[in-house]
Amino acid sequence: MSTATEPRTKPSVKAPGQRARLSLPVILLLVSGAILLFAFVGAVTGNHELTSSGQVTAALGAAVPIGMAGLGGLWAERAGVVNIGLEGMMVAGTFAGAWVGYLVNPWVGLLAAIAAGAAGGLLHAVLTVGVGVDHIVSGVGINLLIPGICLYVNRIYYPDYVSAGAGASQSPPTPGLPTITIGGLSTWLDKIEGHHWFFVSDVAGLLGGLVTDLSVVTVLAVALLVGTYFVLWRTTFGLRLRSCGENPTAAESLGVNVYKYKYIAVIASGGFAGLGGAYLSMVAASVYRDGQTGNRGYIGLASMIFGNWLPGGLATGAGLFGFTDSLQLRDPDSVHVLLLALAIIMALLAAWQGYRRKLVPAVVSLVAAGGLALWYATTDVVQRPLIVATPYVITLVVLALSAQRLRPPKADGQIYRKGQGK
Repeated sequence: MSTATEPRTKPSVKAPGQRARLSLPVILLLVSGAILLFAFVGAVTGNHELTSSGQVTAALGAAVPIGMAGLGGLWAERAGVVNIGLEGMMVAGTFAGAWVGYLVNPWVGLLAAIAAGAAGGLLHAVLTVGVGVDHIVSGVGINLLIPGICLYVNRIYYPDYVSAGAGASQSPPTPGLPTITIGGLSTWLDKIEGHHWFFVSDVAGLLGGLVTDLSVVTVLAVALLVGTYFVLWRTTFGLRLRSCGENPTAAESLGVNVYKYKYIAVIASGGFAGLGGAYLSMVAASVYRDGQTGNRGYIGLASMIFGNWLPGGLATGAGLFGFTDSLQLRDPDSVHVLLLALAIIMALLAAWQGYRRKLVPAVVSLVAAGGLALWYATTDVVQRPLIVATPYVITLVVLALSAQRLRPPKADGQIYRKGQGK
């Protein structure tokens, strides 16, 4: 009898630190669980605003500028350039969109906002890629320079409007961009939502928010997020661009023009940020105001980091921050209800970590759940300063919790010079 054995296929073993990708069924299960949780909280408290169509529409609107800033950061950093100047580029978009929209029409204003942001991206690319200035220094300089220029020009260009009492930092109103509503479906979902049926009405509210009063800029932003995935991960162009952020020296040895791809990525980065700024001054409001961006460029970068430099993760982060931002603007009472939802989430997390025998994280999560539950039970409202700070607190907490799984491009932030590897 032969002693030879048949070759066996070895089971796949994950590398240390490697995490399994979320499949579509798992994602749908997580979404269903979140809706079920919000439905339960709504039934207990009688406040159904967390899943109302109005809240979903507002959350999408708040997520657009954050998502576009994050998308700009994703393009730049995938090519190896850190772009913290996104805040300044967003300001350029808010100003140019409102200004040109007022002088010409909102569609031309939208293009002008993208162009203004792209111009800021070009300046950042010249300084960092061409001259070799430190990326952080260049970004900080842009964040100081552009808002100052926009405010100065606004004061000079509209003196009559300023003297009329509008304030030195506000421009004249611009015509609005159209919105999209799927009439029959929106009305039907609104009726189901009004019945407050457990889970069913919550789903109807969420879907209703996706088909009611959507700005064309929101639709464009979603298309750009999806398009970014296909361009950067499904094309030769995207592979070359990402190689510039991973190992530019190796990319150069294979004939890739690293400078060209870095310039393209950073200019596109500014254009995305400018589009996010246009949303603020042409959709969320019809005027340009000083400080209108509200540090959303930085929150966009936080969303990108939370999303691990991936479009899907970025969209999730932008949606999370947009939801909390819109919640405190639309219905402050819902922030108090959110405390109960967070307490339940932390309790479930504690149970899961206990099941996996991670005792220290389980205890920490359980203590956090008890603290949130006690806060909810002993108060009727959340104080206004805490409500306003909610998006920023969420930003810090999410980044702290996700820090262990992050994997930025290897050459991100490095100064590149042609032939440096020889």
